[in-house]
Amino acid sequence: MWTNIATISYSAAAVAFLFLSILLLTNWRGRLYGMILAIACIMSALWATITAINTVWSYSYTSLVIIMEILRNASWSAFLIVLIGPFQTKSDNLSPPRFRPSILFIALVYLFFIGHAIYTFQDDSFAPGISFTNLTGIMGCMMMAIIGIILVEQFYRNTLPEKRWGIKFISLGIGAIFIYDFYLFSDALLFRHINFDIWATRGFINAFIVPLIAISAARNPKWAVGIAVSRQVIFYTAASFGTAIYLLVMAGAGYYLRFTGDKWGPILQVSFLFGAVILLIGILFSGTIRSWLKVFISKHFYSYNYDYREEWLRFTRTLSEEKGELKERVIQSFAQLVESPGGGLWLKQDTGLFIPAQQWNIPHIKETVEQNNPLCVFMEQKDWIIDLNEYRANPSIYAPMIIPEWLQKISDAWFVIPLIQHGKLFGFVVLIKPRSKIKLNWEIRDLLKVAGNQAMSHLAQEEASQALMVARQFESFNRMSTFVVHDLKNLIFQLSLLLSNAEKHKNNPAFQDDMIQTVNLSIGKMKRLLEKLSNSHSLDKPDNIFLNQLLQEIVESKSIFEPRPVFIPHPTELIISAEKTRIKRVISHIVQNAIEATPKDGTVKICLFQKNNEAVIEIQDTGHGMSEKFVQEKLFKPFESTKSAGMGIGVFESKEYIQEIGGKLEVSTQESAGTTFYITLNLLSVTAENGSI
Repeated sequence: MWTNIATISYSAAAVAFLFLSILLLTNWRGRLYGMILAIACIMSALWATITAINTVWSYSYTSLVIIMEILRNASWSAFLIVLIGPFQTKSDNLSPPRFRPSILFIALVYLFFIGHAIYTFQDDSFAPGISFTNLTGIMGCMMMAIIGIILVEQFYRNTLPEKRWGIKFISLGIGAIFIYDFYLFSDALLFRHINFDIWATRGFINAFIVPLIAISAARNPKWAVGIAVSRQVIFYTAASFGTAIYLLVMAGAGYYLRFTGDKWGPILQVSFLFGAVILLIGILFSGTIRSWLKVFISKHFYSYNYDYREEWLRFTRTLSEEKGELKERVIQSFAQLVESPGGGLWLKQDTGLFIPAQQWNIPHIKETVEQNNPLCVFMEQKDWIIDLNEYRANPSIYAPMIIPEWLQKISDAWFVIPLIQHGKLFGFVVLIKPRSKIKLNWEIRDLLKVAGNQAMSHLAQEEASQALMVARQFESFNRMSTFVVHDLKNLIFQLSLLLSNAEKHKNNPAFQDDMIQTVNLSIGKMKRLLEKLSNSHSLDKPDNIFLNQLLQEIVESKSIFEPRPVFIPHPTELIISAEKTRIKRVISHIVQNAIEATPKDGTVKICLFQKNNEAVIEIQDTGHGMSEKFVQEKLFKPFESTKSAGMGIGVFESKEYIQEIGGKLEVSTQESAGTTFYITLNLLSVTAENGSI
């Protein structure tokens, strides 16, 4: 049985050192320190491997084990010597460095032991745990252990105090190797044989110190080994070791119950082991235990409590996820940083109240906080993370702040984290008590402040997006209203002009006929406008429109204005596909603009002609014209107009619809000379044989 335990023990050491050796070699950057450390780990792995094989094969290669043990000790001693520095300099700094005599002595000691081991290679009486009586071998192993302990002490003592945080773990690890060897061989010297229990445990001890060496290798840039032992590796390694130790203890207890429980022994053993396994599963899946282990590792194995790269990636990933609401993800991201199981978010409204916007894993809270509340004023002025436990113990630290009564009644409430934007308090997060005890120090405060700025940017972006969406809805509504008002304005203008001429021409039958026709057209337009408003989603179906006929109708509807427009039709009918109401309104608006821009003694002319497969409507006036700058910057933009009563959307709407049906609207103008609009539309069919120009 003990042979199997020894094999497992040394095999574990071999695997641990081999894994560390691979990490060191694959990340080696050419530095001497890193290479010697890798060699020491390789020697340790070979020594543990040969020792494990030796136990399986009944100690057939004991002399080889001794040689490998000497080489292992020599490699660790060489690593320490290189770190200490094999040379010494005088205080005047003028003399060349001189080799340390102690280094020469250590080298001679190791050469002597290696030579002696090779000389006695065939003598396998050096069998640990069987008949160890070789006093020279025992004394040699003790001396190597003493040399190693002295080197570790010198290395640690000669390191500056501010740099010892980087080498304390490897000093502890290598020191543990040599101290345990000294204990093992001093016991063997006293009792004239090796204690098998101590010797079998030696492999596990060597395996346990591997994480300590890895941590120091990652901390100390001087070695340039290029590895970083992440908190996850340490966490899962510690969990695995803890699980293994737990299972061994439970197996031993079950074994004891089996042989002391008489007839009930097997039943007690099975029941105990089953309960132990259930307990282990419960512990492994316990969030409190996992949280405690993470905090313990951060406190005792690292100079900083957080792996900032991992924490920031996780924080950003949580905020950027698309599942769930952003407000809930904000609470979760803060809770993950301090192992809190829940919390709440309060956001400021336009009324100045901070209302509970979201809760996560806590009872629903309805209380609001006013903007001038001492809590909000304090957080806005100080930008402090508030520790409620610290406030309960000593409120004077946060004076003159007063925590609201409803918040003090939440016994599990722990942190209050302000969310500041441009020096103003945008909101705050309340976190409840974490699963494991965490002290609020400068590191946690700084991390939560930076995290608060990041979360604040996401919340502000979401709020801006929502505000933009609402603004676009209002813009759409206002735009529709503007077009409606524009159409009504045109109708009112026509009716007003009709009314102003009614007194003068009321006895004229021709005028009466034109008046009736104009009123009917106006009523028809208003009815169609109301129909569209009542059913905004309905669209008129495209019609086949004869342009000569359409333009003639438009000219006749403008006959009451001065100057009266003149239409020059195309010799044959040109047909397009469009919504008749809209295309008529578009062309009518451009014609109306031409009339209004032209003095009464001027001319407005409308011509229709064909160019290739397109129809071109030319609307020409001799009015005041427009500047080139106005055409380029304002003519086709909404809400820009040269008319004092104009709304500036007619030309914009005209161009939008003409482009919508595949046409184009162009303009040629000159100040004080007139303007010409060209409306180009795709033809549906041509009835003439020769209508091209």
